[in-house]
Amino acid sequence: MPISQDVLNAARAVECATGTPATALLAIAIVETNGRAFAPVGEKREPLIRFEGHVFDRRLSEEKRRIARTAGLSAPRAGLIRNPAGQDARWRLLAQAAAIDAEAAYEATSWGLGQVMGLHWKKLGYAGSAALADEARRSAEGQFALVARFLKTGPFVERLDRGDWEGFARLYNGPGFAANGYDRKIQSAFRQASRLLSIGA
Repeated sequence: MPISQDVLNAARAVECATGTPATALLAIAIVETNGRAFAPVGEKREPLIRFEGHVFDRRLSEEKRRIARTAGLSAPRAGLIRNPAGQDARWRLLAQAAAIDAEAAYEATSWGLGQVMGLHWKKLGYAGSAALADEARRSAEGQFALVARFLKTGPFVERLDRGDWEGFARLYNGPGFAANGYDRKIQSAFRQASRLLSIGA
């Protein structure tokens, strides 16, 4: 699916507002969500999400953790709670988790074009994980603004500017980045983003 003009314009707008290069924003979005900002969820449109059951597990009280594990919503290790393929089903999973503890559920979710996790809300200057989620739900610009805030917490843009794909991948995706070839993906996406943003610029 081609990347929409709305997403390209949103990346440019956030570059103007924050100084974060649109190429970096768009490259991350291409890897994380194929540059897709929203999906139909029931009668609404919502940002793309991924729920991490092991993160949810760590953020719950002992009593709530017991309830969540019994319901199949949390587990002590990554990968044990599988995300459904469709976004509609993922949002239902999130709603079930939120019914147990909304703040923890939103912290355990990756949000929007850059898949920034809700647990970073305090570091990024939000009032809570729900406020971070609201930014992602607002617009494609909101999703890129969220990514821009996250990129300012470390030398992310500098790594991309130098073509240090492995260094960027380790920072953004974690130490296991090589298992899914994140460094190669971001290199390819950076070139694609540069090409897309140069058209009609």
